[in-house]
Amino acid sequence: MHALPKLGVGLAYQAPLNPLFDTASPPIDYVEVVPDIFWTDRGPAVEPRYVDDAKGMGTVSSLARRWPIVAHGIGLSIGSADGFETDHLGQIERWWQRHRFPWHSDHLAFHLAEHQGARANAGITLPLARDRESIDLLVPRIREVMRRVPAPFLLENNVYYFDIPEAEMDEASFLDTLCRESGCGLLLDLHNLHTNACNHGFDPFDVLRRLDMHHVGEIHVAGGMELDGFYLDAHSDVIPEAVWHLLEWTLPRCRNIGGVTFEIFGSWVESVGLAAIQSDLERLQALWARCQGEASAAAHREVGT
Repeated sequence: MHALPKLGVGLAYQAPLNPLFDTASPPIDYVEVVPDIFWTDRGPAVEPRYVDDAKGMGTVSSLARRWPIVAHGIGLSIGSADGFETDHLGQIERWWQRHRFPWHSDHLAFHLAEHQGARANAGITLPLARDRESIDLLVPRIREVMRRVPAPFLLENNVYYFDIPEAEMDEASFLDTLCRESGCGLLLDLHNLHTNACNHGFDPFDVLRRLDMHHVGEIHVAGGMELDGFYLDAHSDVIPEAVWHLLEWTLPRCRNIGGVTFEIFGSWVESVGLAAIQSDLERLQALWARCQGEASAAAHREVGT
């Protein structure tokens, strides 16, 4: 993957964060938005299928006057066996025409599946088998996304609360193969990786050490919670120290990265507090600046050798 524009630190948009966005100089360099929350999907049998929310589109336009906008979709279901959502892709294409985002992303997962002659929505991103069949299914779909939307496309490593047994590939090999054969980049969600490591009992650094960091175009960080013996990717808290450790190791190794995005769901903003969120964003800014300085120094040393 080619290097992305070096934007810096991003914040995923949620309406309860508006007081932070409205301050004179919040510690962010871009805003990541989920396009799906700004339209109504009336279903494939209705024309037009998607109706934009006028107030929401006004919000996005207002944000775009101050910061670059990065689109992070949730509706593509690129791993569905019976076909992915090309209508949704058309919406992303229209968003590109409006906002010219420097890159966009979706989830390496599926949520739509055929059931008794109809499509059922699981309401959660489900994991794919890490095998050759999945790669062969995904590659032409990724290429179609890249053909229709002329911006770099990233797929996010998925959180999974159950794993598919007897995988042909480990996660790092699967992600590297997919990126190499399709040309897409990786949105490396370190909180997803942390969640999986907690629930399945492996060392997340083992995955990171095997992963080709040149594929990483963006990193997601977030916080979660424990519930009934599981650790949940709930986007419900500030960044835990375990995820900071993953980020501090990973970020200096990602030469093509465009940014690090903090995610928190709006329902948790009040309990976490804007001051705590801003503190994490400031810490991310300091880490980003340090890593970019180290990367620049390393590049100069390479040129000089």
